[in-house]
Amino acid sequence: MKDMYENKLDSFLESLKSRPYFFDGGLRFECQRCGACCTGEPGVVSVDENEITQIAAFIEVPRPVLVERCLYLLKTSYAIKETDDGRCIFFENGCAIYPVRPVQCRTWPFWFQNMRSLYAWKGVASRCPGIGKGHLYSKEAILECIGASYPVYETLMREVLR
Repeated sequence: MKDMYENKLDSFLESLKSRPYFFDGGLRFECQRCGACCTGEPGVVSVDENEITQIAAFIEVPRPVLVERCLYLLKTSYAIKETDDGRCIFFENGCAIYPVRPVQCRTWPFWFQNMRSLYAWKGVASRCPGIGKGHLYSKEAILECIGASYPVYETLMREVLR
């Protein structure tokens, strides 16, 4: 049985499908594994309980060790630590946790805030060399990414920006 949050998200996603977007014809993206989104400007990569467990298992460390050494507490959830220069601690010549990277990373660059307008998208494209290359993502696939990343966006709005 769906809870109120899931119904709210389903309703939100359904409303998105019927309106026109600048990406109606799809957009191309292929990760270049360059680290442009993992290095440089500081950011917040939120991880949920399941992602913490998956990362700990993947790097073969106990969950409490991962939490203590690699994450920091926001208000009620965790985020991945960065080095002093703003680089994700899991980025060293590529993503060390790529197969189990968080949903926030898996859905890049199709985040809610990046897809709000063509202007926002062009800003992201100027910083990400994978945009415009590779696989053509359909409008539906992009909306699925937005839907998958939207709970992360809500968490960050609630726990970081407020």
